Formats: sequence, C-alpha cells, structure tokens
Amino acid sequence: MKKESRNYLLKQFKRLDERKLLSKIPDSFIIKIHYYLRMGTKLNLENPKTLNEKLQWLKLYDRKPEYSKMADKYSVREFIKNTIGDEYLIPLLGVWENFEDIEFNSLPNKFVLKANHNSGGIIICRDKGELDVLKSAKLFNSWLSRNYYQSSREWQYKNIKPLIIAEKYMDDGNKKGLTDYKFFCFNGEPNFVYLSSGLENHSTAYMSFYDLDGSKLPFKRSDYSEFPVDPKLPQNFSKMIELASILSKATKSPFMRVDFYEIEGSIFFSELTFRPNAGMIPFEPKEYDEKLGELVKL
Repeated sequence: MKKESRNYLLKQFKRLDERKLLSKIPDSFIIKIHYYLRMGTKLNLENPKTLNEKLQWLKLYDRKPEYSKMADKYSVREFIKNTIGDEYLIPLLGVWENFEDIEFNSLPNKFVLKANHNSGGIIICRDKGELDVLKSAKLFNSWLSRNYYQSSREWQYKNIKPLIIAEKYMDDGNKKGLTDYKFFCFNGEPNFVYLSSGLENHSTAYMSFYDLDGSKLPFKRSDYSEFPVDPKLPQNFSKMIELASILSKATKSPFMRVDFYEIEGSIFFSELTFRPNAGMIPFEPKEYDEKLGELVKL
C-alpha cells in the first residue's frame, strides 16, 4: 500500500480513537494495524528483531504498575528525587486538575505549562502578557479529556490521572530552544544519545545521533533534519551518562530513554520515555533498526 493511502487510513484510525470507538479492540490487534500504517511493514510479535518491533512487544508484555508513575511528568519527580536527588529537578510552580484553576497572577512572566499524562502537551510562555489564554484553555481541555494510552496502546499512560503542571522557564542560550540530550539505554546501560533542538517547530528542528564519545553515528531519523554542524557536548556529559545509567537500572525496563538538559553548567532532568515515538522510529538507513534491536534483551 502506498504511503499516501496509509497516511489517509491512519488519520481515519485516529478519528475513531478520538471517538473512543476502538477501546474494546484487543491491544495486539490495534498495535499491528497502527504499526503497519506508520511503518509500512507487518509487525512480527512472535519473533521480534528490530528495535521498533521489540518496543511493540514491550508495549504488550512489559507492563509493571510502577511504570505509570515514571511516565507521569508530575509523579516522576518523586522517583527522581529518591533515585538521583531533587537538585536535578526543574523547579515546580504549580499543579492543577483544571485549566480554569490556574492562578496566572501567581506565576512569573515566563513559565512552562505541561500536561502530565501525554507526549507533546506543552505550552511555553515567554511573555505572560502575550499568552492566548483562551487558546491555551482549549488545548489543555482537549489534552486532559484524552487517555493517551488509547491510540498506540502505550500501557504506562493508561492509569495516569490527568493534571496540569507549571515549571520554571529554562534557557540554555540556544535561540532555537532547549537542547535535549536523550540517552538510549538498553538493559540498564546507556549505549548512545541523540541531541535535539527546536522541537517546538518540527519543520525547523534538528536531531542527530552520537555515540558516548561524541562521534556522530551512521544513522538518523528520516522525519527530522540533522544538525548542519555537530554541536559541542555539554560540560557535564559524563555525569549525564552516569545518571542515565542509574535511572535506567532503577526502572528495571529492558529499554529506557533518559532525557536531560544542561542549564548554566547544571544538569536538569527532562523525562523518562519507555517507547519513543510510540515505538515507531523511522531510522535511516533502515537496516539500523535491526542492528539496534540486537541491543534489547527481552
């Protein structure tokens, strides 16, 4: 099936999900359909070999209750505090169940609002006077009404109580937005990292993969542009590797992505991600999907 046809069916698939018409269909069936529409190949769950296939397998068979707390952007703070220390946490400014409860007068001029239970549910406010409150309310009300588990069956999101959190606005001097250091950890050990910048705008964002010595790796994501000039590694890169190892071991998951920022010489935790891109990462060249799959021991 052509990519255009698959994209059309994927949109219809998502509309059915939004109307909650897929809620009673078995997870394995939904995952296979979603995988084919996104990746263009059949999913092998009986003998998974690629990284993406193994991430789909983990969606179904690696479902520890504690994963929900680690995927929750609010409750994960307690896990981080107890595992590596609260000095790595971005300062919290507030927590609310409803957008209408947010006390904007008590917030500073710059801040970040996040939905705790999904991916991408974020509003970055650089000037409170310019914030479109009505548009923001509409977005958050839409996000809070959805169970993020539903469409791609990422189980860790299923039982998270939706909340809105406000965090301190962070600036590392990069005009495109914060640089993320995202460590891919396999069975408790970081193996490589990808750097990303400018993720607020997909069309202008950069993303590149590097080994733990900072050398560029021979694969990329086909849905993002690579950095035109390789960025310098942060001064605390070796410490990030150490912390990523501690956190990935503590999660006890065969795969974990651990994300950090570096702000004015200090490390700050970003998030833990169990199944990046819902386990459908478009690697290029494609053969690296299988090479990376060898690193995951199920």
